[in-house]
Amino acid sequence: MEEIQGIQIIGTQRSGSNLLRVILNQSEQLVSPHPAHLLTNFEPLLPYYGTLDAVSYRRLVDDVVDYIHVNPVDWGVRLDHDEIYRMADQFNLFELNKHIYEFLARQCGAGYWCCKSMGNMYFSDELEKASPNLKYIYLYRDGRDVALSFQKAIVGEKHTYHIAKQWHKDQQACLKLRDRVPVERFFMLNYEQLIQYPEQTIRQLCAFLGIDFQDAMLHYYTSDESRRTAEGGAMWTNLTKPVMRENCNKFLREMSAEDIRIFESVALESLVALGYEPVTPTTRLLNFTSDDVAVFNEKNAQLKRGFTAPEDDKKRRQPQLDLINRIKETEVSVYG
Repeated sequence: MEEIQGIQIIGTQRSGSNLLRVILNQSEQLVSPHPAHLLTNFEPLLPYYGTLDAVSYRRLVDDVVDYIHVNPVDWGVRLDHDEIYRMADQFNLFELNKHIYEFLARQCGAGYWCCKSMGNMYFSDELEKASPNLKYIYLYRDGRDVALSFQKAIVGEKHTYHIAKQWHKDQQACLKLRDRVPVERFFMLNYEQLIQYPEQTIRQLCAFLGIDFQDAMLHYYTSDESRRTAEGGAMWTNLTKPVMRENCNKFLREMSAEDIRIFESVALESLVALGYEPVTPTTRLLNFTSDDVAVFNEKNAQLKRGFTAPEDDKKRRQPQLDLINRIKETEVSVYG
């Protein structure tokens, strides 16, 4: 059977990863479904399955496949529980993740699959064991614009300090992975370059991946996948629009000088490493006390309470939440 090539996008959310995903998904050689975040959602649930053997692994397969089938954005393919179970050569969540994407690729007639669960860089050791030839796309965006985006979104942290901490942590994890993965398997993709020079950037990425550039990639916004994704949640409505070339350096217009100062005080190392110019003079950068952080924590919690997802968004996400709760309740009742 012909080998399917895996691709993993890494970085921080709110960096254009859904844009990149739907662009790549226009390729006839590649499939890149809306992410179900299988590893981040199911790795913490593994204790509920006990030691994975033929029986407990089958239960894991069924739960993971059912979870995908109620994803807010439909994958467009019904996964075969039995076939995916039979693909196992070891009982392992990370192997299961790979087999699901390989099954999807074969069903779609594609030679490549791409996972957009950006936080998967924190499972890089396990990913490397499961897929030794896995290619990584490190998508990075100016963290100050990422912070601004999170502050408007229904997900994620809301105070600049907390967003900066997470962004800095994510970039450092990605840069460390870059340093230990062969250069032919790691591509650094700058969001600002992507939106300002989309064709040139996508052509370079296609050459790295070994797939053909197709004009349809530049017209992603007319695709069924973009439409389905945009209908799947308020955060993704821009996917039915052409590339927004002006969608950078917004923090200079919309973020307060104090918020910029806080962000740069936390994440200066990563900003500089990625080529972004700081605004705050070095002499004005801050060291935060525990009292400062306590104030930030309270403000962050207050800001998060002010965000409520639209009812239709909640309705789309509820089946996955119900499934996770059922897993916990079932296993506790059996083994607790």
